[in-house]
Amino acid sequence: MSKISVDDSLQPDDNLCIVLTARTANVRTQVGELLEYSNETKKRNFLETVELQIGLKNYDPQRDKRFSGTIRLPSIPRPNMAICILGDQHDLDRAKHGGVDAMSADDLKKLNKNKKLIKKLARKYDAFIASEALIKQIPRLLGPGLSKAGKFPTPVSHADDLTGKINEVKSTIKFQLKKVLCMGVAVGNVGMEQEQLVGNIMLAINYLVSLLKKGWQNVGSLTIKASMSPPKRLY
Repeated sequence: MSKISVDDSLQPDDNLCIVLTARTANVRTQVGELLEYSNETKKRNFLETVELQIGLKNYDPQRDKRFSGTIRLPSIPRPNMAICILGDQHDLDRAKHGGVDAMSADDLKKLNKNKKLIKKLARKYDAFIASEALIKQIPRLLGPGLSKAGKFPTPVSHADDLTGKINEVKSTIKFQLKKVLCMGVAVGNVGMEQEQLVGNIMLAINYLVSLLKKGWQNVGSLTIKASMSPPKRLY
């Protein structure tokens, strides 16, 4: 995004409002162009995911703290996420009623801690939800496989609404700095309304900045891209 000129005669809060308004306006413009391309110019026969691609600067992943954080977005970015319930009989019945894949403790025992089978399971699903009674047994039954894949289950109690918990998991995104200064997170899809997508993107960006050691000074670039669209630079 081009640099924004700031009026020295204004109060700091006024300048901040100008910067934030300009950034939001630019995001809205780029989102509009991306949606027009994906829904009109080059419409595909599948629902394209929109990813926020981040490039960091002035950050040393070897020395500086590697941040990690999750935030729930107001609109579900990937409604077609593959979810698996790891549950007791009560949750297996609830999953079956909702048409969601599920596995029991006995099903997990049959994997026999086989690393290849556990890796295959982790690849098959985007996320896991586990009964409170079963989640404590996951490390013993499966070893560290799901944790290594970044897919350790989210707990669910019998009192929780299972559909609500599934939607919560689908709405939650994770920022995690590893060894490289770039990352990508799903923030929406091309079937969303423009304002829904803008809202998701702005919340994701502001949360990311809050995780960074020096805030915006650590942001090198921000780009959005649908699965098959050209990238759109936000910053």
